[in-house]
Amino acid sequence: MKFLSIYKTVERSTPPTPEEMATMGRLVEDGMKSGSLIAVEGCMPSATGARIRISNGKISVTDGPFTEAKEVVGGLALIQANSKQEALEVVKQFLQVTGTGECELRQLFEANCAESAAKA
Repeated sequence: MKFLSIYKTVERSTPPTPEEMATMGRLVEDGMKSGSLIAVEGCMPSATGARIRISNGKISVTDGPFTEAKEVVGGLALIQANSKQEALEVVKQFLQVTGTGECELRQLFEANCAESAAKA
C-alpha cells in the first residue's frame, strides 16, 4: 500500500540547521534503504508559492506568504507500507525528528484498491 504524508507546521523564518539537516538526512536515507520511503520533499517558504481557488466558476490566485494560516504545508512523503499501522510508525519517526507539527496520512488510490472496492 502507498500512503501520502503531508507535513504541516508553523512556517519558519530560518532554514534548518546543519545538524537538523543531517538528522533528517539519516532518517530519509534509512527509510529509502528499507523501502518504506518512496520519495520525500520539503517545501520552500510560502512567500514563493500561490493558492489557486475556484468558486462559482471563477478562478482566483493569491500569492504567498500565507500570513493568515496558522500552519502551512512544510513537505510531503510517499510511504510504502503493508498496513496503515506500519505507515503510522514511519510518520511517528519523522515527527520525532521534527519535534513539532502534524502530518495528515492518506492512503493513495491504486488499481488494486479499485478492484477491492468493486467487489465490496
